[in-house]
Amino acid sequence: MLENLADPRGVVLRRDVIALGLNDNWLARMVRAKELVRVRQGAYALHQRWTDAAKVERHLMLASAVLRQYDDRPVAASHVTACVMQGGPAWGLDLSRVHLTSLHGISERNQAKVVHHRGVCLVGDVTRRDGHWMTTAARTALDTACLAGREAGVCVLDWYLHEGLTTWSELVTTFHAMKEWPDTLGLYRTLHLSDGRSESVGETLLRLLIRDLGLPTPELQWEVFYPNGRVAGRVDMAWPEYGLLLEFDGRAKYAQHRRPGESVADAVLREKEREDLLRELTGFRMIRITWQDLERPEETAHRLRQALARGAR
Repeated sequence: MLENLADPRGVVLRRDVIALGLNDNWLARMVRAKELVRVRQGAYALHQRWTDAAKVERHLMLASAVLRQYDDRPVAASHVTACVMQGGPAWGLDLSRVHLTSLHGISERNQAKVVHHRGVCLVGDVTRRDGHWMTTAARTALDTACLAGREAGVCVLDWYLHEGLTTWSELVTTFHAMKEWPDTLGLYRTLHLSDGRSESVGETLLRLLIRDLGLPTPELQWEVFYPNGRVAGRVDMAWPEYGLLLEFDGRAKYAQHRRPGESVADAVLREKEREDLLRELTGFRMIRITWQDLERPEETAHRLRQALARGAR
């Protein structure tokens, strides 16, 4: 019965339960029996679905509840919520609350697990998705970056650009309509640090670290060619003048790029063969950076400086 009451994300609304002739006592029994978990006032989720869900999925479940509860009001999912709903990166984002923007420019009082924004929404700033209003990609990217801070904000903007969901010109045009709003000076700086050539959060964070260290700016997504002009491969970053190639090894990199029927070990071996080929064709050295290296910025800075110094010599 509970599965029939729940939406596709496993969310059950109190109003639907009451409409079936049940009551709050029944809901309380379901919570005590660990069949349901209360996610906010008037909204519940299937207990096992909620327990098994990671932070992003829990935010999507909470967003599903809120949007259904607010379906008679002129609001749009926005900021962090719209970003996650559109598949954007959640690194560094606060997923504890759902973000809504009023379509009439009138902000309601923030409530439990819901943040209301009053920013003006123009016609081109919103779209419909799954029966609800949502801010468009360009507006969502900028709204989220404005809240997120520099690192997470650049990661979001990079992702939207890389995925082709927006363009630099769209971002700039949308920003100019927002530039008189509070806190947009920092957003201007974040916007001008974005680069859609970064293909992952890790690459974006590494690019920012290199900039902060004052190291030479690398070429992004640098291609290596066979003598006949055919592309042999591409590296995440390169300093051709220093004879240095760099790859960022994220946790999911090998799993994501596995070929059908290929084990992770086979993928690692294939990557090693690719690295050998690129070094042979260019005569350059290769350095690999991981998430663990990003967590040790001083050691990573020393490695990069040494590698670049060897190339300069």
